[in-house]
Amino acid sequence: MSRTPLRVTTVHGQPVTMRDGTVLRADLYRPDDDATHRTVLVRSPYGERTARSLPIMPMLDAGLAVMFQHCRGRGDSDGTFAPWVHEGPDGADTVDWITAQPWSNGEVAATGVSYLAGCALQVAAARPGQVKAVAATMTPHDFYDGLTYHGGALALASAHYWSALQGLLGAVHAAGQGDASAYELIGAQFPLLADGAAAAEVPPLRDARVAGAFPFWREWVDHPERDAYWRELAESLPHDRITASVLHTAGWFDVFLKGTLENYRRIPGGGLVIGPWTHLTQDVSAGELLFGAAASAQMAMLEEIQIGRLAGRPDAGPPVRIFVMGANVWRDEEAWPPARAERQRFHLHPDGLLSREAPTADAAPTRFPHDPDRPVPTHGGPLLTPDPRNVGPRDQRANGPHPGVVTFTTAPLEHDVEVTGPVSATLHGTTTAAGADWTVKLVDVWPDGREMSVIDGILRSPAADHVHEVDLVATSQLFPAGHRIRVEIAGSNHPRFDLHPCLEPAEQTLFHDSARPSFITLPVIP
Repeated sequence: MSRTPLRVTTVHGQPVTMRDGTVLRADLYRPDDDATHRTVLVRSPYGERTARSLPIMPMLDAGLAVMFQHCRGRGDSDGTFAPWVHEGPDGADTVDWITAQPWSNGEVAATGVSYLAGCALQVAAARPGQVKAVAATMTPHDFYDGLTYHGGALALASAHYWSALQGLLGAVHAAGQGDASAYELIGAQFPLLADGAAAAEVPPLRDARVAGAFPFWREWVDHPERDAYWRELAESLPHDRITASVLHTAGWFDVFLKGTLENYRRIPGGGLVIGPWTHLTQDVSAGELLFGAAASAQMAMLEEIQIGRLAGRPDAGPPVRIFVMGANVWRDEEAWPPARAERQRFHLHPDGLLSREAPTADAAPTRFPHDPDRPVPTHGGPLLTPDPRNVGPRDQRANGPHPGVVTFTTAPLEHDVEVTGPVSATLHGTTTAAGADWTVKLVDVWPDGREMSVIDGILRSPAADHVHEVDLVATSQLFPAGHRIRVEIAGSNHPRFDLHPCLEPAEQTLFHDSARPSFITLPVIP
């Protein structure tokens, strides 16, 4: 092939001074020519190795410059790391530095995954005129709801793992600054990161082993309500200030699925891609299911679509591209959620039946125990943990006949049922304790007996509340003919979520009568 060599200028450790005098450092890659270029900014709290997964050469081939910067207190940047606090101002100062360079055309794009994607959105809000495009993959919309807490319950396993990781990175940064005492902390953090069950061993939360290594842990658990602490953090991501064209990428089993969908909803004019992925993988399989060769990000042409958007082509890729699990195919849509989906109620009946049939007036309630000394164990789901095997769809038979779980199941389906869109559950129920958690799990029961989890949710309620609206976020799942749809109800899902602070055995009562119906609402594609 006849190709013109691309000459590249690379600068390592480029210093950029922030408004408060703190020096952040970055690696800069740009075409070595006389032209000016749009620059893709990537900001990371994870250190140098993050850059190795970036498609730097494809971006350079697209005519873009790339700047990879370490957040303050990470990598070789100065300062102290504070989650989400400095990313908007620091990103804005970095954009100002970029656009002042002779090789810049005055335009910036931003991209990243997870925290890096949050940085990208924060800088887009801080410099709306200069940041033209964003490719944000799997990131929260709010630093309380859908990130640290879900339905009022602490996302214990994921928050614990990320906190331990940040404790390690902080110790590594301190050691690089000459702090000899940091090596002891590094040694203490590695067991936390290697132990997939560590999060289940930390009550009381405020005295968790990770608390001493990561000071923000105690701030998180000391603010279980969305109070002024969280509202101040939320002000660092004002969605209404973002004018950039944003491509949002989500995973059906990602811990930030709700965040990505909310970002898409709140920022107009963007695109959306949702694959059958977890937070750490975009491959052909997740959990215990193989979704076929077409399921990977590569087969979905994700990188090409993202770079096209970053380069200034807002029409790169369809408006919405989703992977329909069960059918295991990609499908393009005009919007999310699909307008043609019909929201249908599947009622929970006292005999364990799940059906569209309305409840009767005299239907008896269902009672089940909650024992904090024997919580329902987490088995799969949207998680960020050190054990990649316990993430995504998993066979729920592994939990065995746990006394704290009640199930409601349809008869074998006579025809395919596709559920695509937001999923929620309405439960009428009471508890004998001062409060309770209500967990709901949607499950696909296969003809061979497998009980594969699809999505789950939780709501923490005081005892005075008798109606519990549980958000299961969303899915796109085909339940084929012969399969059955199941809903599992329990009072815990541990350690995905922390245990209810009322640590006493209790009995929870779920009502099914026509005056107090309990049901799951599924968006069914006709």
